[in-house]
Amino acid sequence: MNIIRKIFSKSRSLEDGIFFNAIQEILGFDPITLEYYNKAFTHRSSNKYDEKGNAINYERLEFLGDAMLSAVIAAYLFSKAPTGDEGYLTKMRSKIVSREHLNELGKDLNLVRFIDSKVPVQYFGENIHGNIFESLVGAIYLDRGYEYCKKFIQKRVIVPYVDITRLEGKVISYKSLIIEWCQKEKKQFHYDIFEDNALDGQRLFGVKLSIDDKIIAKARATSKKKAEEKASQRAYFAFQKKIDTK
Repeated sequence: MNIIRKIFSKSRSLEDGIFFNAIQEILGFDPITLEYYNKAFTHRSSNKYDEKGNAINYERLEFLGDAMLSAVIAAYLFSKAPTGDEGYLTKMRSKIVSREHLNELGKDLNLVRFIDSKVPVQYFGENIHGNIFESLVGAIYLDRGYEYCKKFIQKRVIVPYVDITRLEGKVISYKSLIIEWCQKEKKQFHYDIFEDNALDGQRLFGVKLSIDDKIIAKARATSKKKAEEKASQRAYFAFQKKIDTK
C-alpha cells in the first residue's frame, strides 16, 4: 500500500499533493479520486463546467451529503435510543444535523480555506460552513462508499458531539418553543418589524415580539428570521420558569 501511495504521490502535481495531504488529515484515510473533493469545494461563482456543459460546483454533493448524514445519524439513534418513538428520534436527529451545528463542524475543520470561488470568503454567510461540510460528506460517499462515509461521520460528528442526554435538553428553535407555549397557554402573540435600515452598508432588521399585546422582547439582526429567533430567545429566558414547568 505504501509503494502504491508513493507512486501516486509522484504523479500528482505539487498543488494536488498539498490538497491530498490536507484532505487525508481531515478524513483520517486516503482519498482515492481527488476530483470529487475538488468539486466539493467549488462554489458556483467559479463558473466551471464539464465537457457536457454541466456546472461544476458543490451543490449536488451538498444534497447527497445531507442525505448521508441523516441516514447515518438515524441509524445511530435507532440503535442507541431503543425506547424512542418516531417523533423523539426525528427531533434528536434534527438537533444533531441542525444548520447551526453543521456550521460549527465546518468551522472546526476550517473547510472554507479550500473554497474555489470568485467571491471573497468574507462575503459568504454563516451557512457556507455547513454547506461545505455536507458536500464533503457527499464526496466521501462517491469516493469511498457508505462504510467510509459512516466512519467519517462517526469520527467527526458522533464521537465528539453526540451526547443524547445533553441533546435532549437542547433547544434548536426558540421561536418554535415560544409559539408552541403560547398556543398551549392560549396566549396571543405576534412578531412585528419596527426597524429596517442599513448600517455601514449592512441591512439590519429590528423585530419586536408581543405576547397578549405586551412587548416582551426586541432584537436586531441581518435578517428578519434571525431577529425573530433572537427575540424569541430573550422571551424564553423571560418566561423560562413558566415554560419549563409545562
